[in-house]
Amino acid sequence: MRPLASPLAAALVIGAVAVAVGIIGSAGPAAANDSSAELAAGGLVFVHNDAIEMRSEDLFVSTRLVRVKYRFFNRTDEDVVSLVAFPMPDINISSAEQNISFPTEDPVRLIDFTTEVNGAPVENAVEQRVTARGLDRTALLTGMGVPLAPHLRSTNMVLDALPADQWDELVRLGLAEVVEYDDDGTGMKRHLEARWTLHTTFYREQRFAAGTETLVEHRYVPSVGMSVGSMIGQPGAASDPYTRPTIDKYCVDKSFLTAAERAAKKAEGGYLAEQRVGYILTTGANWAGPIGEFRLVVDKGAPDNLVSFCAEGVTKIGPTLFEVRKTDYVPTENLDVLILTRSLQ
Repeated sequence: MRPLASPLAAALVIGAVAVAVGIIGSAGPAAANDSSAELAAGGLVFVHNDAIEMRSEDLFVSTRLVRVKYRFFNRTDEDVVSLVAFPMPDINISSAEQNISFPTEDPVRLIDFTTEVNGAPVENAVEQRVTARGLDRTALLTGMGVPLAPHLRSTNMVLDALPADQWDELVRLGLAEVVEYDDDGTGMKRHLEARWTLHTTFYREQRFAAGTETLVEHRYVPSVGMSVGSMIGQPGAASDPYTRPTIDKYCVDKSFLTAAERAAKKAEGGYLAEQRVGYILTTGANWAGPIGEFRLVVDKGAPDNLVSFCAEGVTKIGPTLFEVRKTDYVPTENLDVLILTRSLQ
């Protein structure tokens, strides 16, 4: 692992919605920082909150757990009641080959998301929207009785059972694709599979007492993108146009590619497996002023694993742990972490 040149980004965000005197934050699908938000006609919208500052953020990211702890401070002499939103990373199934792992089969509570405020558990509401080709199609799918989570087998089973005219409409709108495969050993059959994007945001009404710190902690099991055979680690990966977007997104450098080639030669089949985790950091810029103290710890899971992500000032603090610290930090990009393993774990 090396100190990387590009700015640090994370996918955990808390948003805020204007309610009474205050604001509440929202979370999106790779998860994100708390952010102030407001409830508009089209749903939650992130807004700037001049009353509340984020004094610190302590973020831990791994394939098994994401944990973020905040210290918020109400800089005014009045209590502020806010809508706070936490957006999760978007879920998009663009092809039949795509593989995404989630800890639950619940179409709404996808990631076992929990929140504590000042040490006490609190409940969050959930907003879910579906888009395809840039248009909101939530009402259409809801009207057809289709679950909104595109990655679940139960969703595709409902799609399969729809009448032919609805198949045609969903394909025409870019919401689904017809594929053929043998799912029960009796021969090839046509199936309708989801191809939309799901946007999920957890939100709550939060009271920030005047002139007082409020401690907030979120925990969840992240969605993990996985590929059994990564092209990273294969000869010529650096010049392969198919691999270039991955190299750029995760700030993969020459030393990482060299280490990946060595590891791939020792792996069964000669290929490494990919694990990908995202976190939304940029909504953390919606609070008053910069984040006073920011700490990120990325856990690559096992000492033999390889990890790459875009950040400056990365320090190794353990066999699997890498740390970044910032003061007066204003996030401008989100965090994307690539982990290479000898097999999917």
